[in-house]
Amino acid sequence: MPEPQPITEKRGLRGRIASGLSDPVLRALVTATAVSRIGRGVFLTITVLFFTRIIGLSAAQAAIVLAVSSGFGVVASFLGGWLADRWSARRLTFAFEALGGMLLAAYAFAGDFVSALVLASLSGFFDSIGHSARAAIIARGFVAERRVHARAVLRTVTNVSIAVGSGVAAIALALGTPEAYRAVILAAGLFCALGSLPLLRLTSAVDAPARANGPVRTATGSIDTEAVAARSDWRRRSPWRDRRYLLLCVLSAVFGMQFGVAELGVPLWITTQTNAPTVMVSVVLITNTVLVVLFQVRASRGTHDVRTAGRVTMIAGWLMAAACLVYALAAGLPAWAAIVMLLVAMIAHTFAEILSQAGAWGLSFELADPVRAGAYQGVFGMGFSLGALASPLVVNATAIAHGLAGWGMLALIFLTAAAGIWLIARRAARASARPASA
Repeated sequence: MPEPQPITEKRGLRGRIASGLSDPVLRALVTATAVSRIGRGVFLTITVLFFTRIIGLSAAQAAIVLAVSSGFGVVASFLGGWLADRWSARRLTFAFEALGGMLLAAYAFAGDFVSALVLASLSGFFDSIGHSARAAIIARGFVAERRVHARAVLRTVTNVSIAVGSGVAAIALALGTPEAYRAVILAAGLFCALGSLPLLRLTSAVDAPARANGPVRTATGSIDTEAVAARSDWRRRSPWRDRRYLLLCVLSAVFGMQFGVAELGVPLWITTQTNAPTVMVSVVLITNTVLVVLFQVRASRGTHDVRTAGRVTMIAGWLMAAACLVYALAAGLPAWAAIVMLLVAMIAHTFAEILSQAGAWGLSFELADPVRAGAYQGVFGMGFSLGALASPLVVNATAIAHGLAGWGMLALIFLTAAAGIWLIARRAARASARPASA
């Protein structure tokens, strides 16, 4: 593993990101992320419109395509980590992300529901499997205090790149022709594939440990008992046997539904239940993106410590509960008052997102068995994918269906999930302190 570089303090966003780029592993990951997420930003912006306006799918068919794609992503999340424990994580990440980019480029040639469904399912599968393998790289490629910092830097780069991709997608939206949509999609998919190339420069230290797939026979052909014992022990270290980690995954998935609130609940609430202008949908989402870019790296400091990670998650729970209630109170107010309330709610929501992500990253790394880093990160990613899959249903059944009472239910759900994570972190910190004191 390369020697970790100290995290030096530099002012400004560029300085905070640049301070970590002396590390060759992080530098390669940042380059790959910056390139590939620009392409993803294009797809996030125009995919639904491409399905409905260009291919001619109904709204229901488009929803089915996206839902099935998310379902494939759930399965792929664990599979990517599982494979990264057995083979080269860097080669797997490169292969899957390159293939995912080529599949996204193939969207340009989709012409009906079946082709769109197949391409969306395959691209979602390979994107998720590559993301889990990349999480295994982070778990192995950095020491404890650097892992969360790396995730925070990558998330900041992701948000900036997606914003750039959204700007590129505006070309297709402005022209509005099928040729423009297909040309932009083709270019974006190829850009995603090119983003995988820097991953080949990663050190072999980020690959699976040798004991995961080492030989079980000696040079003479006899059974190597030490290798057999190591492999048996490696298999027993499955995340599915770790009840504490599984509970952490469940609670983190529940809290992760806050992304569904931002992507589905808030736009619907603004347009159907408040007097705020429709443009506020864009304003609050831009506010969210800007705040994440500015504060994610800074807010993630120290969350490699289990107790600190639990504490910031609890703060995130209170902020998210407050945001839900303020969103609810925006209904029925005059336009100017609704605008103020929505902005206040989104600011609280965004800092809840920033802190909860920092806490989740720290706990997902520190409470995992380092021998099975890939499998643990795969299970954590699968839980998050399940939460993302369930969030539209939950948000619609609570806030959208029941108004103030529904927002209150959401607030209670988020606060309960945060409290559960805080308790897990607190007990884990106490448990680790006992051997040290002894």
